[in-house]
Amino acid sequence: MGEGEVGYCGVRRAVGGEVVGGDAEGARSSWYLDPLPTNCVASWVCPAETSAGYPKWTDVRGPEYGYYNLAVFYEACNFNCLYCQNWHFRQVRDDSRARSAEELAAAVNPRTRCICHFGGDPGPQVEHAVAASRAALARRQGILRVCWETNGAVGRRPLREMTEVSLDSGGCLKFDLKAWDGGIHRALTGADNEATRRNFAWVAEQARRRPEPPLLVGSTLLVPGYVDEEEVREIARFIVSLSEAIPYSLLAFHPDYYLHDLPVTSREQAERCERAAREAGLKNVHIGNVHLLGAGE
Repeated sequence: MGEGEVGYCGVRRAVGGEVVGGDAEGARSSWYLDPLPTNCVASWVCPAETSAGYPKWTDVRGPEYGYYNLAVFYEACNFNCLYCQNWHFRQVRDDSRARSAEELAAAVNPRTRCICHFGGDPGPQVEHAVAASRAALARRQGILRVCWETNGAVGRRPLREMTEVSLDSGGCLKFDLKAWDGGIHRALTGADNEATRRNFAWVAEQARRRPEPPLLVGSTLLVPGYVDEEEVREIARFIVSLSEAIPYSLLAFHPDYYLHDLPVTSREQAERCERAAREAGLKNVHIGNVHLLGAGE
């Protein structure tokens, strides 16, 4: 970036020879309280729904009814997925929407059981997310898990901070493994997947420190015509090479953004992909968003 220019993500800029933006003083973000259990990528292995990690990470047997997830949406992303389902943030470039980390931490109330940073992606504004999480955890009274939904394309230093926050709070990192083939990945997202793979492998090593609830969860959106059982099989083999126990969720696609002319994922495609993942050796495979699945191909 040249002096004064804004980066691809829309929040980082070059000032005085340094890259700034997205820090604790202000990030373009918004949040809301979402009743638990919620439609989370990791809900099927999460303490909020399954009592995983009881009694340390949840004190409720069964779903945490009556409690909330603080869902934090970051209005920036270092990918540009053709099927982005939250693409509307790209139409707004308004720095007046920046909120401080302290404002976010103050949104946690006594009935908040978890914070989930998503977007967009929390990566471009990760300093803000980490600072807010630590502030909230410092004054928590009881259980407060911190989780992330991310494409995983961040530097190792912020990834380490994200991981430690989740390890210490009972939360998890949910990596969106969008495709295995580099060409398909770049076509769908505008970026390669090397950083995502490296970071997923690194977090898998850290996950050995806390087997339950799982620290790391993988997911893949089943995009018709692009992400089929062969893609899923290769992703699953990669995950198995790290640990066969890592949970892996296959998500139903629905048309949006530039891929508004594609059909929804069919039930047949989802079942083929689930079978491919299990044949590759994964022990914990799940089909998510089943209400979106189409009847046939």
